[in-house]
Amino acid sequence: MSQRTLFDKVWDLHTVGTLPSGQTQLFIGLHLIHEVTSPQAFSMVRDRGLTVPFPDRTVATVDHIIPTDNQSRPFKDAMAEEMLQELEKNTAEYGIRFYNAGSGNQGIVHIIAPEQGLTQPGMTIVCGDSHTSTHGAFGAIAMGIGTSQVRDVLASQTLALAKLKVRKIEVNGKLAPGVYAKDVVLHIIRKLGIKGGVGYAYEFAGTTFEAMSMEERMTVCNMAIEGGARCGYVNPDQETYDYLKGRDFAPKGKDWEQAVTWWSSLASDEDADYDDVVMFNAADIAPTVTWGITPSQGVGVDEKVPSPENMPADEQALAEDAYVYMSLKPGQPMEGTAIDVCFIGSCTNGRISDLREAAKIAEGNHVANNVKAFVVPGSERVKLQAEAEGLDKIFTAAGFEWREPGCSMCLAMNPDRLEGRQMSASSSNRNFKGRQGSSSGRTLLMSPAMVAAAAITGKVTDVRNLMM
Repeated sequence: MSQRTLFDKVWDLHTVGTLPSGQTQLFIGLHLIHEVTSPQAFSMVRDRGLTVPFPDRTVATVDHIIPTDNQSRPFKDAMAEEMLQELEKNTAEYGIRFYNAGSGNQGIVHIIAPEQGLTQPGMTIVCGDSHTSTHGAFGAIAMGIGTSQVRDVLASQTLALAKLKVRKIEVNGKLAPGVYAKDVVLHIIRKLGIKGGVGYAYEFAGTTFEAMSMEERMTVCNMAIEGGARCGYVNPDQETYDYLKGRDFAPKGKDWEQAVTWWSSLASDEDADYDDVVMFNAADIAPTVTWGITPSQGVGVDEKVPSPENMPADEQALAEDAYVYMSLKPGQPMEGTAIDVCFIGSCTNGRISDLREAAKIAEGNHVANNVKAFVVPGSERVKLQAEAEGLDKIFTAAGFEWREPGCSMCLAMNPDRLEGRQMSASSSNRNFKGRQGSSSGRTLLMSPAMVAAAAITGKVTDVRNLMM
């Protein structure tokens, strides 16, 4: 097993004890909740006569079901309105901090916690959402949990978990223009597979990640789960501290200096032992787009849809399924594939830096005829900052719709959905069948800049051609 990695250090620091099952009873430093997975958990707490002893360690927001076009209450969707009312009731009853729409702090749960400084190095962080791995960008152990586990954390502030192995994924070199963090993580998942990380925590290391901003690191860690890993993290460094300094919940004064010293000590030792090490070269990574029905089914934008005979035997049946569902053929170029809907947003790519990059492509251009394109800021703070920079005006002038914060079309538990067989260019994280609201709708994952390029041309386009 791994030793002296950040994962080992943080795990050991939060270990309450070892259970008869062999699992670790792990103390949870920060618990994030939203309107979808928390109502049943609160009901179970009540039914068992339990309390919430540490309400200050739980933070709530609304993101999955909230409309992004019209957020006036009550919502048109009666179920969505009921779910929000339940969250409002539960947080008030148990004294839990809740960021509702209009508070100035509402947004996608994995965006608001980092931007407020709630997410910090050395923490254990959980949420009833699989993309909680996002927070590992700060040097935290962050994992998605199920509804019964949400109950356990509410009632005890601990979880019973089996310790993971640690795989170091090292990427070295400078990314070429037009290649983004989203391309890096899609490339890694393509190479290691959607099940390659099962039983592992991924430590992202190397000069490529060291050069990334915190928002780029969050994009990579966000999709660690798509490679099968339970969590992903980057060791904290000066980039981490610069991002956190001065944020709402970050330590202040002498506490800040002490915190940085402690955070630095948590980084994996130079002689740390890993269960596995994988290395990639940044120069080998191109703008990447998925062609199939899992995030691992991706290619460089200038490549062709792969043929099954060139795949491992255990991947061929899934590929055949993907060809039929996506209406794509082996050997077909990805570039030029027609697009109907373009979505920029999500917990993967709904931050200010994502919007800036997409706006660079949109500026001076216009969305193609018959393409619906919209931009959804990841939080109220992101929206406010984007508008202060004039990004909203760039997008609307180019024919994009400018929306209110929320999860939107990433998972379509709201009015933002594909219709019929529409093909979507999406900056989100999953391209499963039916993921974006239509049982036959199709999703191509790519970076925000690539989505903007697709919106302008009406087809999958190498963003590098629009940067010349």
